[in-house]
Amino acid sequence: MKPVRGRHGPLVRWIFPTIGAAFGIVALFWLYQDLDFERFLSAVATAELGWLFVLAGTILLEQLIRGWKWRQILFDLKPVSSLRLFGAILAGYGVAILIPLGISPLVRSWLIARLEGLRLAGVLMTSAIERFLDGIVFALVAALVATVGQIPDVEGEVRTGVAAAGGLNLILFSALLCLLFVGRSPLGREDSRTSRWIDWLAAKGGTRLDGLRKAIRDGIIWPRRRRRQIGAVLASVLMKIVAATHFLWAGLAVGIVLAPFDYLFLMVFAGFALVLARFIRVPGGFAIGSGFALKLLGVPDEQALAMILFNQILTIVLMVGLGLLFLWRSGVDIREAHDAENTVN
Repeated sequence: MKPVRGRHGPLVRWIFPTIGAAFGIVALFWLYQDLDFERFLSAVATAELGWLFVLAGTILLEQLIRGWKWRQILFDLKPVSSLRLFGAILAGYGVAILIPLGISPLVRSWLIARLEGLRLAGVLMTSAIERFLDGIVFALVAALVATVGQIPDVEGEVRTGVAAAGGLNLILFSALLCLLFVGRSPLGREDSRTSRWIDWLAAKGGTRLDGLRKAIRDGIIWPRRRRRQIGAVLASVLMKIVAATHFLWAGLAVGIVLAPFDYLFLMVFAGFALVLARFIRVPGGFAIGSGFALKLLGVPDEQALAMILFNQILTIVLMVGLGLLFLWRSGVDIREAHDAENTVN
């Protein structure tokens, strides 16, 4: 069975992203079928570089804040430098961009576990807590936008859709976070069903999974100090504010200025589209979602596409470039990160 998997594994990993990419391109062409290509090229060529540098800075700032937030959650397991966590986050995104269907939290957790001498399962739990917290805050921002934001009206009731998606997100991530901490207590009892199942899994995995239950239990933590608890929550809120400014700077580069709540609407709408696209394995969710949202806001197609292009290209270049640089500085080859991801999967 292993040889067959070796021959067909890469093929399977690339088929769905290729089909999804084709679908994404078709969707973008349909969305911008009236695009004036010359005006689009002119918008790109005459864009103000200063604002693009600000955009690049805020893309990195958002992930630096994520690294600091992760530090607050990870602190009681082991204090780790925010810059090291920032580098691991970039490396995770970089590997995920280069290798389709990759899951960046696995890569970043594996890197930190390797560099800091920690168990992967424990670090992965802290990464999950960080993501669940992020999901809850994102849902609350979506609720704020749906309640007080000036959302364009189209068929299908965009406001209702945003509110419903935000509510579902809030329920889902709150439930996952509660389930994680409620499930921590049984892990300390050998006779609990959860403990027996994890111990059985560890026995099947051999020596590399020794102590798996303890590693998972140690990783399900919340900062003991109040200031770190508050810091983690505020960092998640600040990340959303910074993320919402990405289209502000991209728009200023091509002469587009929107109302303050429009940028929050863009972030929320594009975020939901990205999550949905990842769920159905279709690349380009962010571009399609933000393109549709910019159309709703009345932004001309040429400037809208330029704004999306600047966001996408700068994100990819920064994540891949700096992420691979961090891997190299850490003495890790990208193939090792890929193999580690496959091992966890």
